[in-house]
Amino acid sequence: MAWGRNLLMRLFGRPKGLLGRLGGLMMARMNRDAAIEVIELLGVRPDDSLLEIGFGPGVAIQLLVERVPGARIAGVDPSLEMLAQASARNAAALRSRRVDLRHGVVDALPFAPQTFGKALAINSLQVWPDPAAGLREIGRVLKPAGRIGLGFTANSGQPKAGVAAALAAAGFVDIQIVERPRLFCAIATKP
Repeated sequence: MAWGRNLLMRLFGRPKGLLGRLGGLMMARMNRDAAIEVIELLGVRPDDSLLEIGFGPGVAIQLLVERVPGARIAGVDPSLEMLAQASARNAAALRSRRVDLRHGVVDALPFAPQTFGKALAINSLQVWPDPAAGLREIGRVLKPAGRIGLGFTANSGQPKAGVAAALAAAGFVDIQIVERPRLFCAIATKP
């Protein structure tokens, strides 16, 4: 059983090497609908400042670049393989400095307090080493009244139970769980 978890982590949790490259290709396809849904539920506007945690192959970043041309978009991912894939997918936006992608972890975000109006994560909470610390750290970098969106596909392994409680414990309010046929999203606000 441990080998199965290790394989899944190398593919999707902390993508690395050949398996990580393959995992990134799969995630680009599997997570697209969840990214679209979270972006819609967050009500992203052209003047927003946005942060994606665990951006993987950069699909949500790419969608944000296309949908909100004036937005400031940043992302953090612990996988160098995913940083490379997301950078290739969003090369033009990186060159024009519309996007800032960084190697890093959710519980030590490399941004000043109250930097972002909105934050999102797609299929990543379940692989964070300490989800409670990660949610608190996202709260630190969100502006007052900032919103967070967490999206999970049916294959993520993340149960709905407990997500709202984790957001509440991290200080978020106005928590909603939105269910769709093959995914669910948790949306909340920083007071």
